[in-house]
Amino acid sequence: MARLATGEGAALLERFLRFLRDHHQPVTAPRERVAQLVLTSDDHLSVAQIRRALRDRGGAVGLATIYRTLDLLVRSGLVRVHDFGQGFRRYEAMPSQAHHHHLICLRCGTVAEFAHERLERMLPIIADEHGFQPERHRLEIYGVCLECQRRGLG
Repeated sequence: MARLATGEGAALLERFLRFLRDHHQPVTAPRERVAQLVLTSDDHLSVAQIRRALRDRGGAVGLATIYRTLDLLVRSGLVRVHDFGQGFRRYEAMPSQAHHHHLICLRCGTVAEFAHERLERMLPIIADEHGFQPERHRLEIYGVCLECQRRGLG
């Protein structure tokens, strides 16, 4: 995902804690640790990556708590879940940023983001040409990243 602006992760965490209180959900230290990790990450994290990072930081959190917290983060609108066809989901914090798309490497699993102003302008034109009323869109391009190409994995 795009780099978070200074303080944006902390603001997202505060919004999540407010969401929990507003929805009469307990605010617990394990939930806070999961949310802080996901909301301040510049990556598209899997559950395994989240679990490992929490354990490495000395704050192991149960798998059920991780899944429940991710579900609440998604329901709050602060995190988006992605299924890039790799057999697991990835989670991405959604700060106030422009719409973006994803490039997914089929060899190493790297996910890179990109935004393209002309592409964004073209999508409504294409929809209009087909008499289609768009509500949302996403674009995922699957292929081989430059690093894997350099290593001969392409």
